[in-house]
Amino acid sequence: MQSSVDFQYKIVFSRRRTLGIIVSPDNGVVVKAPNRMPLGTIRRFVSDKSKWINRNLEQFKSLKRIDNIEGYSDGDTIILFGRDHKLRLAPAAGYFVRLGDNNTIEAGFRNDRNPVLIKAMIEDWFKVIARQKLTQKFHEIISKYSDYRFSPAGFVVRKMKKRWGSCSSKGKIAISYDLVRLDVIFAEYVIIHELCHLKHHNHSSDYYNLLSEVYPDWKKIRKELQQFIR
Repeated sequence: MQSSVDFQYKIVFSRRRTLGIIVSPDNGVVVKAPNRMPLGTIRRFVSDKSKWINRNLEQFKSLKRIDNIEGYSDGDTIILFGRDHKLRLAPAAGYFVRLGDNNTIEAGFRNDRNPVLIKAMIEDWFKVIARQKLTQKFHEIISKYSDYRFSPAGFVVRKMKKRWGSCSSKGKIAISYDLVRLDVIFAEYVIIHELCHLKHHNHSSDYYNLLSEVYPDWKKIRKELQQFIR
């Protein structure tokens, strides 16, 4: 919907009592409103919040998406290990994905080269690589920082679209397989971030003191990581 403001927004009515606004890179501006609320009231609310909304929309312009939502086609650029790779598709006896020479990713298809199908195939390949590479990095970090006696109850690499990592109350650490797409320094930061939660399961000053001691550059790396969206 268009109003006097200089951005598009969508109104979603529901059985809620108050107005709310969600601004996201994927869905743009969404206004959540109570049923039967007058449009004039909604427009005034959006206008009052327009500076905040525009500030968020402007910040989104600097974000870098690591995924192609629509799917992958021949010649597309794919980020892997923090570097751009060119996708090369070719007919084959069966479906496969592998690393090629000169920063390429080679994918074979038998009958269907539908971009969505190719994307699903490549995503499965990412998961296999991520479990291998990121699990190895996890054990390297545990060994490197053995003086801190981090003792996680478990470690898993899985799909996590909302967060890069987590640490459960039982001490099990999970990280997103998408980290294999980026430079290894980001996986290192996320793993250490979650390991420190084994000592302080919160974001208190004690937690950040420990994180700063273990990984002094965490603020810089976190800021860089925040530029990527999935």
